Amino acid sequence: MGSFKSSVFILILHFLKGALSNSLIELNNNGYEGIIIAIDPSVPEDETLIQQIKDMVTQASPYLFEATGKRFYFKNVAILIPEKWNTKPDYVRPKLETFKNADVVVAEPNLPGNDDPYTEHMGKCGEKGERIYFTPDFLAGKKLAQYGPQGRVFVHEWSHLRWGVFDEYNNDQKFYLSNGKSKAVKCSADIVGKNVVNKCQGGSCVTKPCRPNKLTGLYEKECEFLPESEQTEKASIMFAQSINSVVEFCTEQNHNKEAPNLQNQRCNLRSTWEVIQDSEDFKKTTPMTTQPPEPTFSLLQIGQRIVCLVLDKSGSMLTGDRLNRLNQAGKLFLLQTVEQGSWVGMVTFDSAAHVQSELIQINDGTDRDKLIKSLPTVAAGGTSICSGLRSAFTVIRKKYSTDGSEIVLLTDGEDTTISGCFNEVKQSGAIIHTVALGPSAAKELEELSKMTGGLQTYASDQVQNNGLIDAFGALTSGNGAPSQRSIQLESKGSTFKNSQWMNGTVIVDSTVGNDTLFLVTWTTRSPQILLWDPSGKKQDGFLVDTKTKMSYLQIPGTAKVGVWKYSLQASSQTLTLTVTSRASSATLPPITVTSKINKDTGKFPSPMIVYANIRQGASPILRASVTALIESEDGNTVTLELLDNGAGSHPKNSNSGEGSEIKWNPPRPEINKNDPQDKQVCFSRTTSGGSFVASDIPKAPIPDLFPPCQITDLKAKIQGGNLINLTWTAPGDDYDHGTAYKYIIRISTSILDLRDKFDDSLQVNTDDLIPQEANSEEVFVFEPENITFENGTDLFIAVQAVDKVDLKSEISNIAQVSLFIPPQLSTETPPPGDTSVPCPNININSTIPGIHILKIMWKWLGELQVSVGLG
Repeated sequence: MGSFKSSVFILILHFLKGALSNSLIELNNNGYEGIIIAIDPSVPEDETLIQQIKDMVTQASPYLFEATGKRFYFKNVAILIPEKWNTKPDYVRPKLETFKNADVVVAEPNLPGNDDPYTEHMGKCGEKGERIYFTPDFLAGKKLAQYGPQGRVFVHEWSHLRWGVFDEYNNDQKFYLSNGKSKAVKCSADIVGKNVVNKCQGGSCVTKPCRPNKLTGLYEKECEFLPESEQTEKASIMFAQSINSVVEFCTEQNHNKEAPNLQNQRCNLRSTWEVIQDSEDFKKTTPMTTQPPEPTFSLLQIGQRIVCLVLDKSGSMLTGDRLNRLNQAGKLFLLQTVEQGSWVGMVTFDSAAHVQSELIQINDGTDRDKLIKSLPTVAAGGTSICSGLRSAFTVIRKKYSTDGSEIVLLTDGEDTTISGCFNEVKQSGAIIHTVALGPSAAKELEELSKMTGGLQTYASDQVQNNGLIDAFGALTSGNGAPSQRSIQLESKGSTFKNSQWMNGTVIVDSTVGNDTLFLVTWTTRSPQILLWDPSGKKQDGFLVDTKTKMSYLQIPGTAKVGVWKYSLQASSQTLTLTVTSRASSATLPPITVTSKINKDTGKFPSPMIVYANIRQGASPILRASVTALIESEDGNTVTLELLDNGAGSHPKNSNSGEGSEIKWNPPRPEINKNDPQDKQVCFSRTTSGGSFVASDIPKAPIPDLFPPCQITDLKAKIQGGNLINLTWTAPGDDYDHGTAYKYIIRISTSILDLRDKFDDSLQVNTDDLIPQEANSEEVFVFEPENITFENGTDLFIAVQAVDKVDLKSEISNIAQVSLFIPPQLSTETPPPGDTSVPCPNININSTIPGIHILKIMWKWLGELQVSVGLG
């Protein structure tokens, strides 16, 4: 669904503790509270959309209640309304609710007509997803024929989001062979319907029964399974919630374990209901004995951004040039990051608080310069974080309520009294972003961000890692229009020797270019800076601030699309380069990136998994090669390769039937080959995430306790006669890094025996199979031995990777082949129109691969091996 054919994506992430999803959802007495449904700022004002959202949730609640055995319902929902919509008396200002922590987003599709509802789900089976996406046309009921009632679809998507289950259909492989016969991918298997092909020519269409290919036994690729509208089967919601009779999830008893769908592949053949039963939600609830109330709704309208900087100027800020680095990062934030029209104030603190600036609305460069001049230049005294926070609340309340306001808190010191203002922080309704500078920053900082939904970042004293500037650069509005947000394109640093050069390039793609800023910082003296635009024209006019030790150039208008080249020369000092920009157009969504980690704390040897989410508007850009530079607390970095397998969203595309008359969905929108967005484009991005802490790390040498990661994409097919061709992505020696030592491949005619008794199943000879480096494609062809493999036989295959110290991965997903021996070909002339030929499985996906480079920084204790993946 992404627009870009081939991309270079440079992503810099600084991870510390707490980079998990900031969803405010809570389960209270069987009811889900704190759900946020946000209307994207780009959606034109339409008051009926609010009622349509209410109707969807109201319809979904009793459906969810009955489908889960009277366990769950939707209790209250906040609808986030764009700032540009007209105000109404019943609209109130949000508190902690922002677009960034929304659970459901209503946005226009990037490709007109492509209204597939879907859920971002980057994690493993049973792990929560990120957010759900709907379009206005879907909510308006214009896509009822494709997806069914909106409330039912919401329950389907909620199951992805909340319980981490997967779809039980497969748009890429709609049929599979079982016992030599073609069967539809469905759950349960008792869903009845017809296998038909819709052939159109000259404006007229004819529906015909599907024909099996005489050589493969599979139906032709145009074949569709269309469920009948009149059914008695009640399952399953994750297959076809649009069928009237479907009111349940597939259970262990009726789950179709053979179907090649994501639920089987990612959840080890378990049914969706089994996964839901394992969830924390299920374990802490019991069925209700009364009917639940209808959902209630609050209407929240986003207002102007209100930010107060709370900056540490205690004596410890003199260490390692921290005060000047604060000025550099603060200047970037005030000059570029904070959006036009925002209200900004400033407080500094040592053992007491000092108001540097009351709230000023940023309307032009004069307002920005006035705030920049208020940045602290002298450091002395102790550290009283609560004094700074209380003073910030006072500054904000002079003009506005603190509800929904933001505080950016930076400190490098310890403060044992910080918990004394936790209650005041909770009651304020303000969002607190924390920046921990250096190894001695107060450990309680993370609690302030966690309780308010703010961003947590960390910056070491290693200037060349550019961590402090990256942290402030990430503090864009959580509610503003994407076209107004600052987007970081580059972040780089280096320590120079005698007259050394740092040469490089920055890519400006077509989705950005407005308000582009090149910023260079130094530690001793101004370096030589050379910059050329894509046409080769040298760019002059860098402004030099010798006091703060930084130079910057703002490109007028829209920066030229293409590769910008730079050269920096210096001696015996450290330089950093930061490049930021904004969207080139209010109507063309810019490419953006967000990040998360699977947990905020970890103990050795439990792995930490890092995810990055790259999108253009509502559409994901998938299948990226990603490099991660992970920075420890002391500034050391480790380079790791992250994997991007293209998983993570679940678009819908189902057909419907009504009695004997089959109703076909309208065709999906086609991509315009001449659309400039669909041409090859390179792009670069950087972002700063949150943080995590790893503990209980043993001293070197670290024991090898990390097995290879699980293989999740095993595929099998018959290759001439009785040969079986297997393909999969190679795991590593330690999770997805390095090279495994060997593979164990086992086969069985029973799918459950292979899953539950893998070690007892028949082993395939793999003496000639030498594992390749992680993320390589493995191909292995073998002929089954010591097992009856004849016409109609179903054979199930699984793989296990083993490392050099005999640690074994989890069993892979189970692949299936069914031997089909074509009947003896007749010499008679085939009937007219019979042109069946083997058809390849063609998977057309407009989502485009990219090359992505990530730099991840965390605060750690000792050394750590990590598993990272993009998923």
